[in-house]
Amino acid sequence: MSPRALRIRLIVLTFLMLFVELALIRWLGGNVLYLSYFSNIVLLGSFLGVGLGFLWASRSSFGLLRFGPLALGALVLFVHFIPVTLTAVGSDLIFFGSELKPNGPPRELVLPAIFIVVSIVLACIGDGIARTFKELKNLEAYQFDLIGSIVGVVIFTLLAFLGAEPIVWGTVSAVVFVWAIRPKTLMPLALVGIPLLAMLAVLGAESRQDNTLWTSYYKGEYVVMGPQGIGMFVNGIPHWFQTDGTDPMYNTMYQQRADAAPPAEVLVIGAGSGNDVAKALEKGASNVDAVEIDRRLLDVAKQYHPTKPYDDPRVNITIDDGRAFLERSDKKWDLIVLALPDSLTLVQGASSIRLESYLFTKDAADAYRSHLTEDGVFAMYNVYREEWLVDRYAATLDDAFGHTPCVTKIPNTSQAVLTIGAQERDVNCPAANAWVKTADTPKPVGDDRPFPYLRTQSIPMFYLVALGLILVFSLAAVRLVGGPLRGMKAYTDLFFMGVAFLLLETKNVVQFALLFGTTWLVNALVFGGVLVAVLVAVLVSQRVRIKRPMLLYVFLAISILVSWAIPQNVLLELAFAPRLLVALILAFTPIFLANMVFSQRFRDSVDSTTAFAANLIGAMVGGVLEYTSLILGYRNLMIVALVLYGLAFFFGRRHLTSGAPA
Repeated sequence: MSPRALRIRLIVLTFLMLFVELALIRWLGGNVLYLSYFSNIVLLGSFLGVGLGFLWASRSSFGLLRFGPLALGALVLFVHFIPVTLTAVGSDLIFFGSELKPNGPPRELVLPAIFIVVSIVLACIGDGIARTFKELKNLEAYQFDLIGSIVGVVIFTLLAFLGAEPIVWGTVSAVVFVWAIRPKTLMPLALVGIPLLAMLAVLGAESRQDNTLWTSYYKGEYVVMGPQGIGMFVNGIPHWFQTDGTDPMYNTMYQQRADAAPPAEVLVIGAGSGNDVAKALEKGASNVDAVEIDRRLLDVAKQYHPTKPYDDPRVNITIDDGRAFLERSDKKWDLIVLALPDSLTLVQGASSIRLESYLFTKDAADAYRSHLTEDGVFAMYNVYREEWLVDRYAATLDDAFGHTPCVTKIPNTSQAVLTIGAQERDVNCPAANAWVKTADTPKPVGDDRPFPYLRTQSIPMFYLVALGLILVFSLAAVRLVGGPLRGMKAYTDLFFMGVAFLLLETKNVVQFALLFGTTWLVNALVFGGVLVAVLVAVLVSQRVRIKRPMLLYVFLAISILVSWAIPQNVLLELAFAPRLLVALILAFTPIFLANMVFSQRFRDSVDSTTAFAANLIGAMVGGVLEYTSLILGYRNLMIVALVLYGLAFFFGRRHLTSGAPA
């Protein structure tokens, strides 16, 4: 095969790898109940799978790519016809919707099982990549691997913008599989064609289901409830129900406002169903700013809400993350409402941050207070499931506003409404509803540890058990596929680079989510930006051989320490343009330098596939270590990354002389 053909093939196969990975994260999250709370498990399985594919290709001439369609098709058919339900219950970590669905097998077993199956699918694709990869020079291969990955991010982002459904993802994957494998005889044709046709049949049927839509975040399914509107379920979990506005949750905040005049300016964060917007209009608001993160869910709500509140000229709709909207605005409101912002999926690339986690931190409460008029009122409500969560939010408001909130619990439900005024006199609170702090009240959470649903600063036991099983399986799989671990000893430094880099990438994802919003577009731009920074480092390394590679470690350490030393709240105080500039410098300087370190080392590796596998498996371990953020916070992940790069330096110090053998 000519060099040009090899490059094209590598781009296409790495595109397939990333596209299938992203599609599995979205599709499995929509079809395996509660997996959307653990989507990072799919990412970990992808890293391990591709690493195993590279290890296999370095030891065996028997190709696995031909079995990729069979593995992918089997996974899709199994999930479709044999529904898998994760258990999602517990008093120390809250999962919304868990009380309305039956429990499934233990999470500790289901999560590793999903991890294993995903790793098998990606191992087949990884094997195909590796066999092409090793035919090119190391950095040239890495360059075109990155180009394919960037194309994968761009195409999947474009499809997300267009609202593509699973049949589109499946068709793209199937076409690329057929192009890459090119079966010519009957048996290969059957091995590739039958699973792919079965997969497309299932995905096609799923995409044609009535009252079902795929948004950029969820699989949405809605039920028409007659003149009352619709009920929306996302990823199989109840999300919101349109009502006539008589529910006490919607009226309490207005009843408790001390000002008898209607609130002129109202902000609704999590406008979704339209219920809160309709209530604000009913109460006489002059202007309502409605902020909703999911455009497609809002479009359906607009169509079915019985009073058509979104058609009212007094309503201004913004599709954005609520916290990001606030940080960009100088406006003040008479009433700010957090309207049922349920947490039903994670920010992609983060193990524990849910879409609205940054709405419930002490820093967010400070922002609400600063955006209220002199006699304004802030309100939040939900079905909170646990008393301690209500107490945490009350304590958060108490800290931010300097006086206690009013906590109204709806009888015979788990619903509660928290209201607080810019001044204590702005809310008429019945004596029985005045919140009282106790010794057991959980502390408020901050932007660095935005985990309001986790009661204590700890890693839940089920996470530890599931992650332990994943690590045990990974070790066994690496040993089985790659042979004695001593064969990878020469690339121990690349392993630690992979672990550390994943933590750097995670810190970037969560930092940009805070600074610019948890939207799918911000997330896609961050991932694309990381890949571009890595590609630039590779292009530089192809042309420049650093004579003193040790200096790269020094500059990398300095950049990590600088990024760690500057708190995120400092950046939030900047205007948008300087905030973006500083964020880009702080985020991508360590990324660029880290990949200069990797590229200079990887350039002369004798066994490129084993070396690359070590780095990928390290990234999987880094994904496991990311869960330490539940204790350390995301800022301190930078220190963990610094220690890991120190280990990479120690184990790879003999390679730090230009021209040293690899």
